[in-house]
Amino acid sequence: MSKILKIGLGTAAIGRPQYINIRQKVTTEFSLNTFRQKGMEMLDTAYRQGIRYFDTAPGYGMAEQLLMDWVKEKDDATIEIATKWGYTYVANFESTATQHELKEHSLAKLNEQWGQSKILLPLLCTYQIHSATFETGVLENKKILNRLAELKNKHGILMGLSTTGENQVAVIKKALDVEVEGVSLFDVFQVTYNVFDQSLATISDQLKKQNKRLVIKEAMANGRVFPNEKYTHYAKAYKKLNVLAEKYGVGIDAIALRFCMDSIPVFKVLSGAANEQHLSGNLRVSQFELEENEIGILKKLRITPAKYWNERKQLGWN
Repeated sequence: MSKILKIGLGTAAIGRPQYINIRQKVTTEFSLNTFRQKGMEMLDTAYRQGIRYFDTAPGYGMAEQLLMDWVKEKDDATIEIATKWGYTYVANFESTATQHELKEHSLAKLNEQWGQSKILLPLLCTYQIHSATFETGVLENKKILNRLAELKNKHGILMGLSTTGENQVAVIKKALDVEVEGVSLFDVFQVTYNVFDQSLATISDQLKKQNKRLVIKEAMANGRVFPNEKYTHYAKAYKKLNVLAEKYGVGIDAIALRFCMDSIPVFKVLSGAANEQHLSGNLRVSQFELEENEIGILKKLRITPAKYWNERKQLGWN
């Protein structure tokens, strides 16, 4: 049985009031101070429930700063923090913002954001390129790659990247070939994987053989695993997920997370919970394991990466 510690906390939802997801109605006014306090409380809640792996980024609003402030009160060397560079949060916590983040894979941005993120040392275990793509050329930029290798060697941290988009497997393959002075640069891959986009499974065993850490994000497909009348094409999927949830006495969220743990070799699966109730539901994943035939049933729910990511592009910031 996998332990709770296989779940990590992704901090995007506690660092900024809007993130990409199924649109929900907002009924309360936003208070920055209240939001910050709730974020700190959420970190405490996750810690009390056994979570020791926290994933963040400067692009997640105040999330990275929350962690910096929070760990000052903790004297626990088992805490692992992963952060990223490459996105800047620009929405200023305004619900009416038309742009929420800016992507920039430049050496200047790397050095700028490292200057802040290094405050998380020595608990900073992993430093990642935020959403590495072919378009930015970051995996071919020798100055950036050499700088990342320098940081990796100097501070004894793992180097990684996160991926987004229908060609994320191709990006991973490219990254696996990146070497600096004959040594493989990337140790950690944070990748979207869930019952709908299962493309990662085609390369997950290779990552395991090369002793790479595989961290799963968006296990709930940005909310699309939950029954929604706007997604009638997932009706059969919702029925199968509900059957399993009822069998194990958990929510669909736990089934979705468990699928990620049981179908491929993972280091961590990130919970994106923003409140205690959702986190507690996620952590019920430790109460059961899926049977082989059930994993097979869920594997049949996969859709093509192109269809998955085209649909994701239609989701708004809310």
